[in-house]
Order: sequence, then C-alpha cells, then structure tokens
Amino acid sequence: MSMTITEKILAKAAGKGKVRAGELVDARVDIVMCHDVTTPATISMLVEKDIDKVFDREKIVVTPDHFQPAKDIKSAELHKRLDEWARRHEIKYYYKLGRAGVCHALLPEQGHIRPGEVIVGADSHTCTYGAFAAFSTGIGSTDAAAAIATGQLWFKVPASVKIVLNGSLGPGVYSKDVILAVIARIGVDGVLYKAMEFVGPALADMSMEARMTMTNMAIEAGGKNGIMGFDDITKQYLDEHLKEQKYYTVYESDADAEYISTEEFDCSEIEPMVALPHLPSNSVPVGECAGKKMDQAYIGSCTNGRIEDLRIAAKILKGKEVAIRTIVVPATPVIWKQAKDEGLFDIFYDAGCVIAAPTCGACLGGFMGVLAEGEKCVSTTNRNFVGRMGHPKSEVYLASPATAAASAVEGKLADARKCI
Repeated sequence: MSMTITEKILAKAAGKGKVRAGELVDARVDIVMCHDVTTPATISMLVEKDIDKVFDREKIVVTPDHFQPAKDIKSAELHKRLDEWARRHEIKYYYKLGRAGVCHALLPEQGHIRPGEVIVGADSHTCTYGAFAAFSTGIGSTDAAAAIATGQLWFKVPASVKIVLNGSLGPGVYSKDVILAVIARIGVDGVLYKAMEFVGPALADMSMEARMTMTNMAIEAGGKNGIMGFDDITKQYLDEHLKEQKYYTVYESDADAEYISTEEFDCSEIEPMVALPHLPSNSVPVGECAGKKMDQAYIGSCTNGRIEDLRIAAKILKGKEVAIRTIVVPATPVIWKQAKDEGLFDIFYDAGCVIAAPTCGACLGGFMGVLAEGEKCVSTTNRNFVGRMGHPKSEVYLASPATAAASAVEGKLADARKCI
C-alpha cells in the first residue's frame, strides 16, 4: 500500500506496517514541547489526577516564551510553576530565563527536531517543525498531559493535500508571501485536519528558516500539520544544529501516494503580499493596499524572528529612519547575539527601532507592542484576528520582514521591491 510521508511517520510511531487516512492510531511521541502559557494547566491536571510524572525527562523540552521576562504577577506565577515542575522532574532540556526563546525557533536551533519523528506541543504553531520532514502538530493541554505522562497519544491519520510550488521567487518576494498567497487561495479552513505537504522546485531555493515560515502557518489554513520532504538543505541544517542523537530516519511520500487534492502555484508570479484584517486568508498583493497609514511595525515572532528575517529587515532599514513605532524581536538569545555581533542592532538603533529580548510578546497581545484602539500594525507574525495584538478595534496587517521594514520607513504600507 502506498503512503504519504505523514502516513509513514504515523505508521512507524504506531508500530504498524501501514495506516490510511481517517484511521485512529495510538502513536509513540518523540518530543513534547512545553511553554509558559499552556503547560501550567497541564501540570495542574497531572497533579490533581495523582499522575505527576514524565515519561522521559530527555524528551520534553521546556521554555518560557509568551510572557518572558514576566510582564506581571500572573505571568510570574506561571513561570514559577513551570520552573518548579521542570526542576522537580529534572527535565534535561529546560531553557530558563537568559536562555529562553520563542519555542518554535528555539527547538530547531538547539537540535531537538529530527526527521521522521512525532513532535507535539500545546501550541497551535507546533506544526512549524514539519519543515524537517517530521510529523508535528499542536495539541490541547489535556492531550499534553497524556503525552507528558505516557509518551503516547492517539491521532486520526490526516488525509494529505499536495501544495506544488513551481517556479522561483522574484526579488523582494519571500516564503511569507508564498504562504499568504497559498492561504488566500484555499482559505483558513481549506485543509481542515489535513496534512499540508509542500513540494516543488521553488523549495530548493528556500533556506530552512524560510521553510519553517511556511509550515508555521499551515494551521492558518486549518491544517493538522504542514510537512516537507528531506533534502540537502535539511541535512546541512541538521548537521550544524544536532548536538545529540544525530541519527534519524528519513521518510518520503511514495510516487503513487494518495492525495485528496493538489494545488499548484507559480511562485514566479507571486508578489509581496499583505493579509488585511482580520484573517490570514484576506491577503492581497501589496500594490492593492500600498499607502495605507500604519502606526506600528513589528518584526519578530515564531514566524519571522530568525536571523535571516532580521538580515532582510536590516538591509531595508540601513541608512534610513523609521516613521512609526518599530519593534524588532529576535526569537532566541542565540539569534539576539548573532544579530548584535553582525552589526544589525546598530542598523536598527540608528533607524530608531526598539530592540527587545526574545519573547512572543505582542504577537498574541501580551506585551512589548500591544495596540491601542484604532491603531494599525504591519506585522511579521502569523495571525491578524480581531484583537490579536491588542484592542478589539485595532488592526493587524501580516507581511514579510521586507514589507514590514519598508512600511516602517514610509509610515504606511509599502512595496519593499522599491527599496532593493
């Protein structure tokens, strides 16, 4: 029986020779990601049920990130509970304040993501790790409790949708523009509980950082997981980042694997995109909205807070001054230091930007850039729902780091291609 890469990984995890879409399987989990917002609730469930244990202290990765450093008493209490739990169970990979970072950037950077594995986390953007040919998906706090205690979790095997990316990206166009174009076509529920498998020649020119941006937003189309095949670019990244357990198993979709649908895109025709309020699917070419006044630009998050993203923004901002509040948030301490060492901070400082410590922060309306009533923000984050970054009457416009940087300089939505 032919299978997709997603089906093969779940079959392996379930100890089966084959699985098919719609089948329920009890699968072994390889990595559980934990952060400060959802894990404390999970801890409470385990304690209340008298099953306060972990299945493997080396397969749970913990980092505060949504509200770190703590912004108020409530977030400080969340951090305290997370800290006490991680210490009590001697969690090996606990990234405390000073080493903590945005989880979906931190785990790949620190070598916790390997092809062929099953990775879960109580955060919807856990699908990011599918860029490494792994099955990775977000779960709720209750499922997280089961995964932490037993190392097992049941899944309904998702059907797969093939997203074929042909051509190559033009100047000023990035993977963020591609995924916004994809979601604009298929909608926010276009792949509901399905595997979103990305293939095609355009991927060959994308770095792992660019690829993670795309799988990160699979959930914005309703996907159970986003996934990409293994290639030399994947291998090079893993060779540089895996510190322990460097062995892994690579799975590929069979040539005659079954997909419920196929969507093809000519990436050479994709322009810089902007998702207008209040859905990621409400995306249009920047030319259709250029000139709209902004109050803030936000460059960061688990979608676009990596070093490549900061370099792109810095290239636009160099020698210029921003016209609006502009907040730059490196996603991890390693990225923060690398950006500083490369002189990117000097560019951001000279341009008049705020440079923050690694945090999810304003992406979810937490802190470090919350919007007031009526304010508009061009943001490199992944969601622009009503009230996502602050007041219910504020507006979020999703874009690439290049578009966000160009818009920061102009004080209004702008086409970064004119700055190249």
